[in-house]
Amino acid sequence: MTIARMHARALPRLSRRSLMLCALAAPVAAWALPPREMRFPRDFGSHPERSTEWWYITGHARSGAREFGFQLTFFRSRIAETQDMRSEFAARQLIFAHAALTDLEGRRLWHDQRIARAGFGVASASEEDTDVRLRNWTLQRESTSYIAHLPAEGFALDLRFTPTQPVMLQGNAGLSRKGPELEQASYYYSEPQLATQGRLSLQGRSFDVQGTAWLDHEWSDAYLHPEASGWDWIGMNLFDGSALMAFRIRHRDGRALWAGGSMRSPDGRVRVFSPEELRFTPEGRWVSPRTRADYPVRLRIQTPAGTFSVHPLLDDQELDSRGSTGAVYWEGLSDLRDAQGRIVGRGYLELTGYAQALRM
Repeated sequence: MTIARMHARALPRLSRRSLMLCALAAPVAAWALPPREMRFPRDFGSHPERSTEWWYITGHARSGAREFGFQLTFFRSRIAETQDMRSEFAARQLIFAHAALTDLEGRRLWHDQRIARAGFGVASASEEDTDVRLRNWTLQRESTSYIAHLPAEGFALDLRFTPTQPVMLQGNAGLSRKGPELEQASYYYSEPQLATQGRLSLQGRSFDVQGTAWLDHEWSDAYLHPEASGWDWIGMNLFDGSALMAFRIRHRDGRALWAGGSMRSPDGRVRVFSPEELRFTPEGRWVSPRTRADYPVRLRIQTPAGTFSVHPLLDDQELDSRGSTGAVYWEGLSDLRDAQGRIVGRGYLELTGYAQALRM
């Protein structure tokens, strides 16, 4: 089914553009998120009282000599203006989803997207545990593993992700600052070093694969400062079992507005980074021939745990999600190198706000 036809069936009363504008215009809370104790499995599930939420899995997989990168994201957006409407057709919650597959041999990125209002058996996000559905796209937590099924345009992801390490709480026990004001924060945990197995399909050909993945789950009321344009983020699984996450929120003039991250060593110790301890320096750029966005796809990142550089395995990994979340961004499979240039890990780099400033 094409994106346009899917939207027409899923959203019979409101146009896709109307729903997107409602989501973008929804007012955000003007108070700080309170500290809270993460409780599982409850916090694996959705938090519909918060404005924005996402479950985000990135990773790499191999089938013989063939290598792939993959990304899948389910978003939930609360529409404040419709919460008191009595009509069962009111779009109180929207569910978005993105899927992408990087084919390194074919030197091509495949991607697809979906959007629908929650309800009527079309889209849902359980509050009890991870169980997000958007028509025939699903992400569910069964026992301790995550099962993803996303049949997309030209490709498909059918993967199981099994934790090999405990949940990694980001920031201060899961409360992660995202800006200079207290209200700019999210509840945030990661599950790095996920053992991955399953099947990838590409243009009718199937590949049995194994690999490693990273999961992020965040929910928030006010993610970005009003003067922020976007962010740079990495989630890297190191070959020794370590896990590195780092991000910077960029001001519209290009300088760092905020930064944060953490490093978990193989023995489980976690070092949380403060904003002044991180520095991102572009070392190589790629300009999109489609949008003319100029992305710093090669980055040096100085952290208290060491200096690293990020190198994409394919320069053209730009995703156009204007059919769902409205953003164009770069997100791609990348190697992580240490200060001596040795490849020490692999994961994903995400670059947002370069085509146009994000609104969240």
